[in-house]
Amino acid sequence: MTKKQEQTASFMVRFHQQIFDENGESKIQWKGKITHVQDGSEKRFSDFKDALTFMQQKLNTLTEEATKHQTSEEQENILQKSLSMWKTIKDVGPKVLRDTLKDPKKQFHQFQDQIQDQFTTITEEIGEKVQIDQWKNASKSDFHKMQHQIEELASEIKKLSNKIDNQKK
Repeated sequence: MTKKQEQTASFMVRFHQQIFDENGESKIQWKGKITHVQDGSEKRFSDFKDALTFMQQKLNTLTEEATKHQTSEEQENILQKSLSMWKTIKDVGPKVLRDTLKDPKKQFHQFQDQIQDQFTTITEEIGEKVQIDQWKNASKSDFHKMQHQIEELASEIKKLSNKIDNQKK
């Protein structure tokens, strides 16, 4: 597979909850704002479908720009493949959003577990890649430098763990 072009699109979504009484009945309304990080454009919404439409338009524009030198048939084929992601978001996204709004702590714990799983995976990969035989001829200064870097990394991990613990409270 030849890597032709890589693009990044980031979106920040903020939600605002409004609880109010209407005719003696408690009501809730969620509103939000989605921002395309790269160009700063934004869209306010009260229906999340509007946020998804905004993302889809931005991503389609990026795809069209990246494929502008290809034939219209190739462009159409790439856009169709791109749409498969939106089918997944359409099927899974509302449930994830509902679950998050119902129980944010549960979602936070799941997110924390995912981070921990990634950390474990990375640690295992690093352990597999470091061959002890390669370090037999290393100098003391190399070992001291590595030890210092490991201590700095451990300190950063401890800071992140403390942040996570504080968010649990």
